[in-house]
Amino acid sequence: MTDPFGFLTTPRRPVPARPSGERLGDWDEVYAGQALLPLVSGQARRCMDCGVPFCHGGCPLGNLIPEWNVYAAHGDWRTASERLHATNNFPEFTGRVCPAPCEDACVLALTGEPVTIKNVEQAIADEAWARGHVRAHPPERPTGRSVAVVGSGPAGLAAAQQLTRAGHLVTVFERSDRVGGLLRYGIPAFKLEKRQLDRRVAQMREEGTRFRTGVDVGTDLDAATMRSAHDAVVVAVGATEPRELPVHGRASEGVHQAMEYLTAANRAAEGDRARPSVTAEGRHVVIIGGGDTGTDCLGTALRQGAASVVHVDINPMAGPSRRESEPWPLVHPRIHRVSHAHEEARDRDGDDPRVFGAAAVRFEHDAAGRVEAVRLTEVDPSDRAPRPGTERMLPAQLVLLALGFHGPAHGTPLTEALGLVPDDRGNFARASDFGARTAGSGPEGVFVAGDAGRGQSLVVWALAEGRSAAASADRYLRGSSDLPAPITAVDGPLV
Repeated sequence: MTDPFGFLTTPRRPVPARPSGERLGDWDEVYAGQALLPLVSGQARRCMDCGVPFCHGGCPLGNLIPEWNVYAAHGDWRTASERLHATNNFPEFTGRVCPAPCEDACVLALTGEPVTIKNVEQAIADEAWARGHVRAHPPERPTGRSVAVVGSGPAGLAAAQQLTRAGHLVTVFERSDRVGGLLRYGIPAFKLEKRQLDRRVAQMREEGTRFRTGVDVGTDLDAATMRSAHDAVVVAVGATEPRELPVHGRASEGVHQAMEYLTAANRAAEGDRARPSVTAEGRHVVIIGGGDTGTDCLGTALRQGAASVVHVDINPMAGPSRRESEPWPLVHPRIHRVSHAHEEARDRDGDDPRVFGAAAVRFEHDAAGRVEAVRLTEVDPSDRAPRPGTERMLPAQLVLLALGFHGPAHGTPLTEALGLVPDDRGNFARASDFGARTAGSGPEGVFVAGDAGRGQSLVVWALAEGRSAAASADRYLRGSSDLPAPITAVDGPLV
């Protein structure tokens, strides 16, 4: 503990984002160019170094938060980085995109405002890169075993790095043209600039991880051949089956799944094309779905110059504080939060873009089949049933469905060759050690990590799953493992 009275004398001060008008003029991160130091060091002094650090339990990775808070408070960025990387392969990712359940588990959150853990994490990671503290860690000796990792999202990357450092020859297969999965094409650059991802991939290549992009295992590469060529396989293909909204007019031109829209925007930002194939420019936009994906669509639409944007959330507006049914520190509370995108919309258009407690019941289209309006109705908060007499129309030339995902695709050549079967939630069935439960005589040594097995979740859970699945695969290959396993496949998320 650096200052026994720090939490009493120093108020919480998150790092300020750039002005919203400036942010809307580019695709840079919302904090780009903002000075994290010395503000973060002062905020780290608020940490009480609790005897029981509940923030550990709030983080699936079990990050050693009080330890690196102390080092950050003293400006010892090298040691802070060492403690942070001891549990987290990619803290610059989580420091930017994680909703920080650790902060809601902070003891200070009981009666006041928690430590700005997320800001401290990002500052430590950024300082580590800036000062040259992040180095490649190739294995001391090879094991002679090989592992295929299918999917290069956060779970796949974490598993690959852990297994490479353990000495195995790891090949990551990615069906897209670039490495990163959700990190690359699902998360906008204003939340995570892709240079953050590129330099980690470069580090992994230097350590010995091999990447094969543009390879859809099961289509471009026979899945059985891939399995026989490797001693173990980690399946980390994500939850890619989007939830649908089966209402009248769904087939109208201009109604798209959110990930189709975000991928197009990210590809344009990568320079693949001058203009995205789906754009909000000059259009009235309606986003259906109140989660992070919908918020990402909102920020993207604003930067593309949408004429107007309405963000529809079927849930009622949450209150300002934790409810009794959300006990500290076990549950990440559902409270009213204002994201950077919502702030940008409010500052640009003069009002919060969200409509709470409502659902789309119909898409109206013109004679050519192009969407032109969304019919909304208020819903009962208890069962989401439509309330008679509450319907209204919203103009819409682009509708984005951000309703989440069912799970991974089933019945593909990959799943058939590996014998992967669905569990009762539609994800790939697996044991507590992440080993795949297969149909019939499916091959051994197949492990499932990330959203493919857990279902749609957070990047921090994907990293924890990748690390744990790597430990299980290493144990399968060598009989024992020194790799850390922060969670089991049956651990429930706090959010």
